[in-house]
Amino acid sequence: MSLLKVNDLVSYIGLFTILQGVSMEIQQGEAVAILGRNGAGKTTFLRTVMGLVKTRSGSITFNDASIIGKATHKISKLGIGYCPEDYGVFDLLTIEENLVLATHKKNAATRDRIAYVLDLFPDLKLAYKRHARTLSGGQRQMLSVGRSLVNSPALILIDEPSKGLAPVVIEKMALALKEIAKQSTIVLVEQNFHMALIVTDRYYIIDEGRTVHGGLMKDLENDKELQQRHLGL
Repeated sequence: MSLLKVNDLVSYIGLFTILQGVSMEIQQGEAVAILGRNGAGKTTFLRTVMGLVKTRSGSITFNDASIIGKATHKISKLGIGYCPEDYGVFDLLTIEENLVLATHKKNAATRDRIAYVLDLFPDLKLAYKRHARTLSGGQRQMLSVGRSLVNSPALILIDEPSKGLAPVVIEKMALALKEIAKQSTIVLVEQNFHMALIVTDRYYIIDEGRTVHGGLMKDLENDKELQQRHLGL
């Protein structure tokens, strides 16, 4: 079943057109990587899906309904979680407060979901009453991912979760994302090719604002020429 479908998407920031023809289809239950060089438009793609960047043309459908023009909070309530590149946590709030603030409903199911996040990331459970500003980069990334999970989204968009993290923390994050993928569909923007290989099964490559290639991660792993041409690996 197609969960997210994007066709010939063009979007802009100010006077600059960033996406110039992005198309892809994400099936329910998949974990899909969005790959490409820095500045290719990967982050802008996620932000456009979430309604944070304006669309000039093209289509975005979620569960067969258009989400273009909808406010970000309404897109979130439809069942899309978003973990931005810059963490998106509130430094002056505790871990507990950050998680509770992200919830749409205050009920038993939400409390169970927060408990799930704390089991997934034991570091957050240990530091539950600490302010986010006191956390390490890895813990802040865990909190950011945790905030995107508390409403049991059908689809989670995750932007560069390995950025700036130590290798041992990246490994922990990759395993956590693999676990999350058992319950939610994941679209992962990632520069760390090793992490993308661990977490995802399929990929799309964006280059200069356009979708230029797609396929299975296991095939891309063995295609050194394609890696060099579009990823610089």
